[in-house]
Amino acid sequence: MKCFDPRVRLPGFFTSLFKSAVWRLDETERVVYLTFDDGPIPEVTPWVLELLEKEDIKATFFCVGENVQKYPEVYHRILMGGHSVGNHTFNHLQGLDSNDHDFFRNIEKAGEFIDSDLFRPPHGWLKYTQYKFLKNKFRIIMWDLISCDYDRRIKPEKVLKNVTDFVRPGSIITFHDSIKAKNNLMKALPLSIKWMKEQGYRFEAIPFNKRIK
Repeated sequence: MKCFDPRVRLPGFFTSLFKSAVWRLDETERVVYLTFDDGPIPEVTPWVLELLEKEDIKATFFCVGENVQKYPEVYHRILMGGHSVGNHTFNHLQGLDSNDHDFFRNIEKAGEFIDSDLFRPPHGWLKYTQYKFLKNKFRIIMWDLISCDYDRRIKPEKVLKNVTDFVRPGSIITFHDSIKAKNNLMKALPLSIKWMKEQGYRFEAIPFNKRIK
């Protein structure tokens, strides 16, 4: 997925289509919410966790069920670190490319490994029928700012600039603990955190609850 500015912060007409989804949180204080998509994987997620521990930050990880199944010890480290978790489908299935039945089954399969009432659709795309169904089962968490760390055509400096140019109180900021994002993430995330702290921001995880089966 190519990154361009409207994807860094989506325009209001798009966010208005999914009014019950969460795009931004508390706008009255300088609080931001770091989120990480597509993990957990041993090549990247432990590094993220070590950085967050060093910086005394809690974050939210939207996990792929297949990765949790493969690397349960890494997933356990996320939970033991006091971070929040959310469902990101079992194998990064995109709603627009799937029929509703298969998409819902994929999410439920991920739920066998990720016990959370938070859900983020891969790439943020959902059919309206999927949104209507899922909003009654999950708290759908989108984003206010996407770092574009996954885009290998841009440099870490651009990832950092995306954060510094677009962050605001209440921003839900998306990074990725994935192989594709690894280079940009490892260079831009520490600098992003440093810059936001210097601007007086503090960091919180998005609260989650275990789902009622």
